[in-house]
Amino acid sequence: MVKQVNQTRPYWPSGLPKALRYGLGEQSLYHYLLHRGEREADKPAYIFYNTVITWGTLLDHVRRFACYLREKGVEKGSYVALYMQNCPQYIIAHFAVQQLGGIVVPLNPMYRESELAYFFTEVPLVGIIAGEEGVLRVQQAEQQTAPLSFIVTCHYGDYADPSGEIPLCEEVLQPKQAREGVDEFAAIIATYLPFDEAAPIDLWNDVGLIIFTSGTTGRPKGAMLTYGNALFKTAASAQANRLTEKAEVLMAHSPLCHIAGMVMGLNTPVYTGHPCVLFTRFDSLSTIKAIETYKVTSWYSIAPMNAAILQALSVVSADLSSLKRNLATSFGLPVTKDLAERWAEATGGCLLYEAAYGLSETHTCDTFMPDECMKFGSCGIPTYETDIRIIDPKTKQELGPGQSGEIVVKNPGIFKGYFRRDDATNETLKDGWVYTGDIGYVDEDGYLYFQGRLKEMIKVSGYSVFPEDVEALLNEHPAIRQCAVIGVPDPMKGEVPKAFVVLHDSYKGKVAPSDLIEWAKTNMAAFKYPRYIEFMDELPATPSGKVLRKLLPRE
Repeated sequence: MVKQVNQTRPYWPSGLPKALRYGLGEQSLYHYLLHRGEREADKPAYIFYNTVITWGTLLDHVRRFACYLREKGVEKGSYVALYMQNCPQYIIAHFAVQQLGGIVVPLNPMYRESELAYFFTEVPLVGIIAGEEGVLRVQQAEQQTAPLSFIVTCHYGDYADPSGEIPLCEEVLQPKQAREGVDEFAAIIATYLPFDEAAPIDLWNDVGLIIFTSGTTGRPKGAMLTYGNALFKTAASAQANRLTEKAEVLMAHSPLCHIAGMVMGLNTPVYTGHPCVLFTRFDSLSTIKAIETYKVTSWYSIAPMNAAILQALSVVSADLSSLKRNLATSFGLPVTKDLAERWAEATGGCLLYEAAYGLSETHTCDTFMPDECMKFGSCGIPTYETDIRIIDPKTKQELGPGQSGEIVVKNPGIFKGYFRRDDATNETLKDGWVYTGDIGYVDEDGYLYFQGRLKEMIKVSGYSVFPEDVEALLNEHPAIRQCAVIGVPDPMKGEVPKAFVVLHDSYKGKVAPSDLIEWAKTNMAAFKYPRYIEFMDELPATPSGKVLRKLLPRE
C-alpha cells in the first residue's frame, strides 16, 4: 500500500519520500522478524549487557517459547501479560505470543498486588511472564482473582555477560531465585523445540496488543491495538526519522511496556533490521560506554537522560561522535534549543529534537520533527497518512492556526476501542477520530504544540493556564532542575498555580521558594505565575519519566 501525504499539509521536508512504503510489505512484525531470522540469521539483533543476540538466535528462542505457550493453551485471541523490565525475554515473549495470534498485555513492572488484581479482572489472561522480582506479587494478586494457566519467571541476568565492558545494572546482577508453582524461562528455551507455524491474522482488524491507559479520565482502560496499527506506526516513524535509509545502530532504555518504548526499542529494530543496544535501566556512564563501544548512531531518550550524560561528560572524556540522531521526549525536562546545542557540541553534531506527539490510543508517533526545520517547543508535523485537527472543546468547531483547542487525530494507527468499555470508547473514538483530551494548537506551517491535558488546565480568574507553559518558563531559572505545576483552590481566583520544584544540588540551601516566586512574577503574566512553590527531592513519575501531576498534593 502506497498512500500520499495529505496534500493540504503546509510543510513537508525536502528529500523525504511523500509516500509511506512498507519495507517488507504489509505483514505483521512477527513476519518481519521471521524474515530477519531466516535471511539475516548471523547478523546482530540485540546487544544486552555485552551479549550479542543474532536474528537467528532471537527467532529460534521465539519459536521455542511459542511451543511452550501453545502447550499451555495459548492460541489466536488468547491474552498473555508481560510483567517485566527491559530484557531479551520481553522481546521473545512478545513475538511468541503474536506468532500464535495472541494478544500481548504489557503491565508496568512497578505495579503492586492490588493494581495487578485490577488488571487480572479487566482482561481474561491465560498466563503471565514476569521478572523474578514480580512473581510473588503476581501470585498474591492471582489469589484475589481467577487462576492463571501458567506463570513464567525470567531472570534478567540470563542473557547478560558480566565479563564485558558494559557494567551490569543492579537488576541484572541479582542472584537467581527459585520459585514454586512457576516455570522458568531459561529452562523452557533449553527444553522445548521450535514451533514454526504462525497463526493466520487479519492485519488491520485482529487485536495484537492491549495497552492499559487512563485515557481521558478514570481508572486504567485497555486500549485495543491491531497488528496493523503496530506496523503502520513503526513504518511511519522509521521512515519519517530517516532510519530506513542506511545502516544504523540503535539504543533503547525506555520501558518496552510503554508504547513509545515499544515502538522505538522493540518494533523499530525488527522492522528495520538494525541492531539495538538494550538496557534494563538507564545509567549515564554505561550509556556513554555503549555509544563508544558499539558506535551507536541513533537513540530515543527522555530529556533528563541527555542532561545526565552532559553532566557526566564534565568529569569523563568520551567520543560520542558516532551518534547522529537523538529523538527525545520532554518528560520532566523540556527538549530546548539550549539543550540541543549543548548536546550537539558534546557529540560532535548529533541532532537532538522532540520525538513525537502521541498517545496509547493512537499507537503514539502521530507527529515527527523535520530535521531540516526544527521548531523547539513543538512536537513537529503530522506523520504519514495522519490528520490532526484542533477543535473547540465546547462547540466542536475546527479552529484555525494559533488557536488553542482539543487535539483530535485520525490515521491508520488509531485503536479499535477500550476493551469491554463501550461508553468510554464512544467518548474518545468518534467517526474514526480520537478525541485526545489534550489541549494544543497548530501553527501556520502545520507544527503541533502540546499545551497540556484538558483536565489539568488551570482556570485563574477565567484565564486558561497550561501547566506545561508555566513549567517551561520556570525551567529557565538556573536553580531549577525539574518542576511540575498543578492548580490549587483559591477563594478569590477559583484556582491558582502551585509549582513543585527540584533544585540543582549547587542551589540547595541558597534559594528559597519566595525567591523563585518573585522571579516568576517578573517573568510571567500576573495570572500565570505560581503563588506557591514547594521543594521536593524528586517528582513522582512513571518508569518512562513522565511526571504524574495527579500524585502531587493539592492542599
